[in-house]
Amino acid sequence: MDCRIHLAQVEPTLGNVERNLALHVESVGAARAAGADVVLFPELSLTGYFLKDQTAEVALAREAAPVRALVERSREISIGFGFVERARDGRIFNSYAFLERGELLHVHRKVHLVGYGMFEESRDLAPGERFVAFDSAHGRLGVLICEDAWHAAGAWLYFLAGVDALIVPSCSPARGVAAGERGLASERTWTTLLEATAIRCQAWVVYVDRVGCEDGIAFAGGSRVIDPGGRELARLQGMDPGGLDVALEPHALERARLQTPLRRDEKPWIVLRELQRLEEEER
Repeated sequence: MDCRIHLAQVEPTLGNVERNLALHVESVGAARAAGADVVLFPELSLTGYFLKDQTAEVALAREAAPVRALVERSREISIGFGFVERARDGRIFNSYAFLERGELLHVHRKVHLVGYGMFEESRDLAPGERFVAFDSAHGRLGVLICEDAWHAAGAWLYFLAGVDALIVPSCSPARGVAAGERGLASERTWTTLLEATAIRCQAWVVYVDRVGCEDGIAFAGGSRVIDPGGRELARLQGMDPGGLDVALEPHALERARLQTPLRRDEKPWIVLRELQRLEEEER
């Protein structure tokens, strides 16, 4: 990994794909002007989050005009963005696309839909079923959309696949007060989770959250980059729109992996064997 990334901490307009596309185009231009190689947007950045009955209305096929417009702009800068995807079989997904060199390089469909508390994603969305690493011009990457990062299996599968960086787009609300500390409880929890994921996977973790309010809920922002040793390299403070430019130091991955050779000593076949044993016990 030897590149400059731009985190676009934006405030999408709920259900307005046209306006949000214009926001994306503006942010892509700003990232290019700043010399970035990659620009990353939050979860569902092209549509907004609490869509409810609007979900089907804003769903886009991969060949849809707004997607094609961003694909065209990826000829000079790699782009990651979130959208509601309509599959050819009619199912609708919470998806994240990565575009590069004028092509749609990869799409990840959110596996772990949230159905607790204020969330009801599974009402309108189908879950994805795969965690597939992909090769970019900037390294081997994996995507964990918000809740995906809370379940260890996805990050572990990417670790086994040898990813250099995990992209974690999010629509995380600002919630709670941290006991005995300043700041939000949700912010402290995300900090712990992201740093632990970077250490365990020995990979860069790039977290990009949105800001603004929808349906009375405020989103937390706090987009940041964590290095392969679990150290926060940079963060956007506050809950306002903004951009964060970060240069990834090329030797950080090598240092972390030589110091602690976790992948060398991992034993995935034991996990497979134990899963098979648990399945047999369930019968």
